[in-house]
This record gives sequence, C-alpha cells and structure tokens, in this order.
Amino acid sequence: MPSQTSTPTKAARDPWFDNAKMALVTLVVVGHSWTLLPDTPVIEHLYDFLYAWHVPAFVFVTGYLSRSFAYTRVRMWQLVRTVVVPYVVFECALGLFRVYVGGEELANLFEDPHWPMWYLAALFFWRLLTPVFRPMWGGLAVAVAVSLVAGMYAGDTLDIARVLGLLPFFVMGLKATPERLELLRRKPAQVTAVCVFVALWIITTWTDVWASTEWLYYRSRYDEMGYADDLVALLTRALVLALGTLGAWSFLALVPRLHGWFTRMGAWTLVVYLFHGFVVKSASYAGYGGWADDHAVLSFGVTTVAAVLVALFLAWRPVATRLTNFVDPLGYGERHLKDAVHLTAAKDQVQPDVQAEVEAGVDAGLHAPAQEDVTAR
Repeated sequence: MPSQTSTPTKAARDPWFDNAKMALVTLVVVGHSWTLLPDTPVIEHLYDFLYAWHVPAFVFVTGYLSRSFAYTRVRMWQLVRTVVVPYVVFECALGLFRVYVGGEELANLFEDPHWPMWYLAALFFWRLLTPVFRPMWGGLAVAVAVSLVAGMYAGDTLDIARVLGLLPFFVMGLKATPERLELLRRKPAQVTAVCVFVALWIITTWTDVWASTEWLYYRSRYDEMGYADDLVALLTRALVLALGTLGAWSFLALVPRLHGWFTRMGAWTLVVYLFHGFVVKSASYAGYGGWADDHAVLSFGVTTVAAVLVALFLAWRPVATRLTNFVDPLGYGERHLKDAVHLTAAKDQVQPDVQAEVEAGVDAGLHAPAQEDVTAR
C-alpha cells in the first residue's frame, strides 16, 4: 500500500504462509526419512496419512505464491534462474552422489527427474501455465479433468504425470484470494479441520483396500497400477483428489499466524528441499535402515526427531544464506557483480573529491616539501 508520501513500499510478508511453507517442507523431510524405517502397519499408516494431504497442500501454497507470474522478460529470467538452473545443478549433484557414493544405477538423467527433483520440473511447467489458468473461467474444472485423463496416458518424461496429476491443487492456489483464505482462519473452519484429519486418519487405515500408496504419488498410469477398468480408476483418482483437497484446506486452517523464529525459516524452504536428500541418502548408504529394522519403535522416534532437526538446521539463517548460493548460483553472481559495479562507481565519485581537497590545500599555502618529509619518515 502506498505511504502518505505516495511512495510505494514493499508489502509485508504474511507469517501465515511462511509458517505453512516451513511446516510443509519439514513434513517433506520427515516423510522421506520414514522410507528408511521398516514396513510395519503403524508406519505405513502414518506414511499414507501424511502423503494423502501434505503434497497437495505444498502444491496449493506453491500455486498461491505463483499468482503474479507473467510472460515478461524479468519473470522468464527468474524462472530460468530459480527453477531451471537449480534443477540442472542438483539433478547432476544428487545423481553423481547416488552413483559414486551410493553405488546406485541411474538412467535418463534430466529426462526422468530423480528423487526428489520432480518438484522443480513440475514447478517449471506450472509457472508456464499460470497466465493460462489464472484468468480462465472454469479453470479448476479443466485442471481436474486434465488430472483424471492424465492417469491414462501421462508418462515419466519430465514427470509429466505428476505435473498434470497435481495440477488441480496448483490451479486451486492460483484461484485463491486473501479474502477466500480468511474463511479458513475462522473458528468453525478450524473445528471442521480437526474433524477432517480424524476422518483422513480413519480412511487411510485401509488405503491398500480402496487404492494403494502409489496413488498418493500421482506418478503412475492407471494400467501400471493394475486398473483395467478406466471408470474405476477415474473414480479412485477423483477420491484421492478430494481427500487431498480437504486435507490441504484443513492444514491451512490450523496453521498459526504468529510471527517468530520458525516463520523466518520459511524464506529458505527451497534450500531445505534441495539439500535434505543428501542427508537421507547418506543415512541409507551408512546402513541406518538395518539398525532401524532391529529397533522399530526407537528408530521411529529417532528418525522423526532427526528429520525435523535437519530441516531446522538447513533453514537456520547462518546455514541457509550460504547454501542458497548453490541453489541460486546465477543470482549469487549477479549480486557480486552489482556490488563490484557499485564499489567502482563509489570510488569514481570519491576520487575527484580527494583531488579537490588536495588542490584546495595547496592554494591555501600548504608547504609541499614539508609534507613530503613527514611522509618519508
């Protein structure tokens, strides 16, 4: 909002979204770390409950924060600098790490984004679709239809199956407004959110009965999951989308708007997302899964707490400000180039002033030889 002097000022960050972003990326780290644990019924249930709504919520917030994207030179350059470049850098880095440290075999690098790089590939396409879907009347209905049909044909190339499968949550975020989101912060909505989470907990008890965990990834075609009947598959995808929507809204309804140290960490969620994979993979290569198999109950607590601490550590400002140079190397170069230009300009402005002072001193009758003697000593 313009100030009283009509000078535009930068809009204040809403702590609600920073809290939501940091909580969601922390849950991403927790969810990925749970893959190191033994496949017990309790852990599988917790995993299905989490994945039923936390990725949809993450994509919803991403959509809301992408509403200003447009086909301008500045925005397109930002898309390349903050999405394409990190994708290339970390796809290479994580791929090399998995091959040479973990001894894994990877194929189709860049063409088929490797865990967890799918998000950047999806974000690239979602941002490009933003100017199309945001003004579109009935855009959400179109996105839902695309998601349903994509399950029949979409494949692994650039994780297009996830791009299209999760598209409704992104478009939902694009269509959201601050006024509509305020409805989620009211007391009735918060009470309803608790009830929704209880219902989701009960429903995900029988995930393997009515679907399977693979449905929650939005990455596989219906026939790959053993569905010959497209109608049943479409209804199952529709149910998963509905559950994800209710869960995402419920999560946002329960996120506090308080501002604090956790809020400030919300500015570094991409750092957390891109670097936590090295930690999880390192634990796997070190044989943590074997220890976890022998200590199922203890390992669950240790793994969950460690995952939260890893997320907080990576988002800790002294760490995040250094790691972000790897996430945004071109931005890092731009900043240093601007600093160098400003420093040079400052020197050019100071030098004439110094020369003027010297000339003024000589004109005032300073004795140059005496000054030279003092300097020589």
